[in-house]
Amino acid sequence: MTITLAAAVPRVEAAEGLRLSLSGLDVVLIVIYFAFVIGIGFALRRAIATSTDFFLSGRSLPAWVTGIAFISANLGAIEILGMSASGAQYGISIVHYYWIGAVPAMVFLGVVMMPFYYGSRVRSVPEYLLRRYDRKTHLVNAIIFVLASVLIAGVNLYALSAVLEALLGIPLAVAIVVSALFVLSYIMLGGLSSAIYNEVMQFFVILAGLIPVVIVALKLTGGIGGLFAKLSTSGGDFTSAWAGTNIGGHNPIGDWVSLVFGLSFCLSFGYWTTNFAEVQRAMSAKDDNSARLTPIIGAFPKALIPLGIVIPGMAAVLLIPGLGEGGGLAYNYAIPALMNKYLPTGVLGVALTGLLAAFMAGMAANVSSFNAVWTYDIWQDYIRPGRPDSYYLRVGRVTTVVGVFIGILTAFIAAGYTNIANYLQTLFSFFNVPIFLAFIVGMLWRKAGRGSGFWGMVVGTLVAFGTWLLYKAQVLSFRSDLAETQWGAIFGFVAGLIAMVIATRFDTPKPLSELNGLVVGMQQRDVQTTTRVAWYRSPVLLGAGALLLCALLYLFIAVV
Repeated sequence: MTITLAAAVPRVEAAEGLRLSLSGLDVVLIVIYFAFVIGIGFALRRAIATSTDFFLSGRSLPAWVTGIAFISANLGAIEILGMSASGAQYGISIVHYYWIGAVPAMVFLGVVMMPFYYGSRVRSVPEYLLRRYDRKTHLVNAIIFVLASVLIAGVNLYALSAVLEALLGIPLAVAIVVSALFVLSYIMLGGLSSAIYNEVMQFFVILAGLIPVVIVALKLTGGIGGLFAKLSTSGGDFTSAWAGTNIGGHNPIGDWVSLVFGLSFCLSFGYWTTNFAEVQRAMSAKDDNSARLTPIIGAFPKALIPLGIVIPGMAAVLLIPGLGEGGGLAYNYAIPALMNKYLPTGVLGVALTGLLAAFMAGMAANVSSFNAVWTYDIWQDYIRPGRPDSYYLRVGRVTTVVGVFIGILTAFIAAGYTNIANYLQTLFSFFNVPIFLAFIVGMLWRKAGRGSGFWGMVVGTLVAFGTWLLYKAQVLSFRSDLAETQWGAIFGFVAGLIAMVIATRFDTPKPLSELNGLVVGMQQRDVQTTTRVAWYRSPVLLGAGALLLCALLYLFIAVV
């Protein structure tokens, strides 16, 4: 789940002494990577003939491509820097944000929700709400998503630029503009296909950058067992995922109630099943089964990612003197600091390229989903309906340019915050859960009223936001900011559900004839996958395998 736990990218003054001295080989590797990125855009340019080609890749991509792109789109600046920082600050408990806070929701999306999205042939996540409820529910969701997309794109852009300034000495303003224009160029050339194929390449580049850091960090600290033994002096909570999570305990991540119901269900399902930046990748798949496999294929690397992000962050506590302390580097520079200190020429260039690839993947995912929702769900439905497809293709290209430039502006807004985690949580944490509520109730309850989704989202958002306000005013007390987001999500979900039930009593449900493909029992299967698929391509079987992998990883860190 993409929620930054520690302070995200801090002001660059804190990174003095981190400046890299790249060799000629390092620079050549970086230049080759950028050339490949632009080359993919040019190669796919001729394939863009319709708006569906531009926004959904013509629904033609195989499952392995969309699956890798699905997880790569999530590996942005917030993930690489934020989660490694959280590993350094909070310890191994951060794995909960992967093993119960991401993978189960990804499996649920593939097994349960993708048949609705893909079978109903909606072009975006908000469009589902339009068909299931009414126009006001659809418009509220579309506006919220558009605003969130450009703001998060700005955060990724700022993080990329801050690292470029800290590591290479490029002025922040220059880095922001140049980075934005580069992402703009390859999305404009090849649309979503360009973003997706670049995300596939970026995924392997990210791995190439992280694996050397993991190897060096574990070698220097005596393996995972040696690392945990050395860090156990910081307290049992730091090296035990579940220690202190009992009711009344002291683990800052939260107690088991908030972890299971707040993180694992409300926050995680709210993000992974309704965030169009992710779902868009699955919608671009060539058939129903490929769409269902997309998040499940992504779930396997997602389960293993903590080994490449959280573990190095924990090792940095031992290997980078003064990390997170006054006068030292901020936690968020844990991985860049390890790269700078321990990686040799050539490997350093690969690792830095991996960081840049992660940041660009995150921004590109938000920009490509922003242009689809703005064009389809706002411009076409409310501003200029009934125009030919070529008109909306042009609108989509213009929207991409506008979205990137808004991202530049929001990057400068993000630069004014010393803690981007607070910035993101303040803006977004109370939106995901009420939207998921509207989706899941609408899919499971045929009699939900036309306007109930709107009231569920509004009331749920207000209650979650109110919980945050009361916490900041010290009227309510939680063990940490993280615990507050979990309990706020629970309160928002319950309040929104009550509001939907009440609204339904004073409203009329849609007739069944209008719910075809939108609710349980009335799903529509894509004609290309009506034939029986091989057992090893079963979403249910592979989803069970991903959940089993998470259970085994929990067992591993418990006995190591």
